[in-house]
This record gives sequence, structure tokens and C-alpha cells, in this order.
Amino acid sequence: MPSVEVDRLQPGVFINLSAYGWMRHPFLLNQFCLSSTKQIQALQEMGIKQVEWDPTRSTAQPLPPQPAGMPAPEPDFGTAALSGMQEEKRQRIERVRQQREGLARRERQFEQDAVTAGDIFRSLAARPQDAHNQARTMVGRLCDSLVGSESMVIHLVNQKSREGGLAFHGLNVMALSLMLGKTLRLPAEEMRHLGLGALIHDIGKQDIPPRVLRAAQRTGPEEEFYRAHIGYGIKAVAALRDLPVQVRNVIACHHERLDGSGFPNRLAGERIPKLARIVAIANRYDNLCNPFDLHEAKAPAEALRQMFRKEGAHFDGPFLQLFIKTLGVYPPGTFVSLSNGDVGMVVETNQSDLLHPLVMLYDRNIPRAEALLVDLADANLSVETALSPSKLPVEMVEYLSPRGRLDYYVEGSKA
Repeated sequence: MPSVEVDRLQPGVFINLSAYGWMRHPFLLNQFCLSSTKQIQALQEMGIKQVEWDPTRSTAQPLPPQPAGMPAPEPDFGTAALSGMQEEKRQRIERVRQQREGLARRERQFEQDAVTAGDIFRSLAARPQDAHNQARTMVGRLCDSLVGSESMVIHLVNQKSREGGLAFHGLNVMALSLMLGKTLRLPAEEMRHLGLGALIHDIGKQDIPPRVLRAAQRTGPEEEFYRAHIGYGIKAVAALRDLPVQVRNVIACHHERLDGSGFPNRLAGERIPKLARIVAIANRYDNLCNPFDLHEAKAPAEALRQMFRKEGAHFDGPFLQLFIKTLGVYPPGTFVSLSNGDVGMVVETNQSDLLHPLVMLYDRNIPRAEALLVDLADANLSVETALSPSKLPVEMVEYLSPRGRLDYYVEGSKA
């Protein structure tokens, strides 16, 4: 980028302060379009003489150079621009700290839930009632945070392991199913049935050999073995006499398809129970985003596009449309290019403002653990386009999504 003297700046000039480091200037971002003389005064108070500017992103040109021999106008320090902006920056840093603590809290909760889910799956055969009580308690806590809340927030969880397993898959499908259930305004009891069914929908896979589960292409016998996980799942919960039929039907029918091409009973249309139709959507989405071979993983937008355009006949159409709408224009895990030229990844969406998610910014000069979190509405930024991670440099993808998995946590919001 070319450089320009600070005294020649005016609102509309797009500048880049990356060379100074984010902590050494009072602005929210390293790259931005000047919007006020106060910002220019702050640069002058810092003693900065020149900055880089981007003609392609500017809406105004720098002022003409001062004629030789003419003294530069004396800066107006009466507005205390630098002091005011530094205070705004301190407040912003505090908000980022709180946001980061919130993400860390949700990640800890997700890890605890994953341990609990693992215990549930392992103990269901030996201690079925204990496992059932554990599952109901966990599902009830999540449902209580959603039922009656004005809105909900969907978070991307940076869990510690690349390996997902049944526990992580069950938690994802549960969160995604409850998200859709919230949008559908299901009553509290139905939400609990939905959450429990989604959590244990694949319980029968514990009896399927890993080589069959992980096979990219299965032989006929292997496919029959794989499909038997439905029967194994029903058998696994047979001892739970008080398990609601709606939950059993989620286990039995989450692979049925609306066009009748699913299994095990080739049910079609509304013969497929409603909660199973919801879980089928969440299950497919998570399987596309988190396959056993992460090299085959779809980006969120790619997964939704495939489900809508290529597999739409498999799912309840209105439910699928609401699922896409609820996840948002830029679902968590989406890599995005912003209006100031930065690249980031969506880590949180709020139903009250889907166009302005919380984004983690890539900055190679800032450690990943301290990566900037920017609320696009707060920063007056917008998403220019969603990006495919396969088209981005490896170091950028590893910085923003070091484990390559997309795990979700959903909770209620008052806003």
C-alpha cells in the first residue's frame, strides 16, 4: 500500500495501521475507513507522520500536499481526541475479554457435557435408569435455557480434540435439533423429548465395528450391518420402560426420508414422526460438516447448499428452510471476508441480528489465544463474502479453526 502524510488525511480515506500493532493505537481495528476528523486528530496526537492507505477501498482521496514552504496547520488538541479514543479502546478490550470468557465458559460446559454423554452411552446397558436420569438432567438444563427465552445464540465450540465420536456427534445433533425446535416454538415437553432423542439417536452405533462406520464406500453386507444400528439402538433402550414413544421414534426413524427412500421402514411424508424429521436434518448437517475423514468436511454454507439443492427431497421442506434461516446467513464456522479487508471466522450468531455475527479475526501478529473478537454491528463492519477454507492459506485456516471440527452450543438470550 502507498503511504500518505497524516496531515493530508480526511474522512473517506481507508488506512492500515497494522505496522503499529493493535495494542499501540486507540482504534478498534487495524484497517478501516476514516469517518471523522476526531480519528485524524488522534493520529496527530500520537505523533504519527505517515500511514499506509488503500486507494481501492477509499471513498475519498487524500488532500493535496501543502505547497513548499507553507507551514503545516497546527493540530487542534483541544478535543482530547486521543484520550477519548483510548478510553473507548480500553472499554472495547474489556468487552473482548468478557466475550472470550463467555466462549471459554461454553467450551468448558461442552466438554463436561461430552464426558456426561460418554458416560450415558457406556452405562446404558448396565445401568439404564441411571443413564436415563443423567440424560434427562442434561437435556432439561439446555431446554430450560431456550424455552421462554426471547431469542437464542448459537456458538461455535473450540473443543480440544479433533476426534469427535458418538458423544460429540450426539451433542451437536441435540444442539442443532433444539435450535430448530426453538424456531418451531415446540412446547417444553416436546423440546425435552426432542433433545433426548437427538442426544441418543445413534446409540446403536456402539455395536457397529469402527471399520464399517468409517468406510467411505461400503459393500452390500457392510451397508446392511451399518443400517442395523437402528435396531441395535432400539434394543439398547428397551429396558427404559418410561422412555417416551417420541424418543424411541427418533432412534427408529432418523434415517427415514420424506420421499420414502430411507431406512429401515421406507416411511414417507408425514408418516415419519415430526421429531424424527427434525433430527434427520440436524444429523445430516453434522455428518457433512464433521465426517470421519475431515478432509471431506463441508463448510457450513456448502453443507446447507447440498442439503437444499441436491438432497431436498429427503427432508421436510419447511423444516429445512427454517433450519437454514435459523443457522443464519453466515453459520458459525463460516470463513468470511469483511468490508475492511480482514478475514475471520464466525464464532457466534444471534437470531436478533443475523447479518452481524461475532467474528474472530485473523492477525498473524496476535497469538491465537488472544485473537480479536469483533461484533460486526459494534464495529460498523459487514461481511463481503463467505470464503471456502480450501481457498485460504493453511496458516490462516489453522489459526481460525485449528482442529477442523465444527461443534455447537446453543443457549437462550434475552435480546
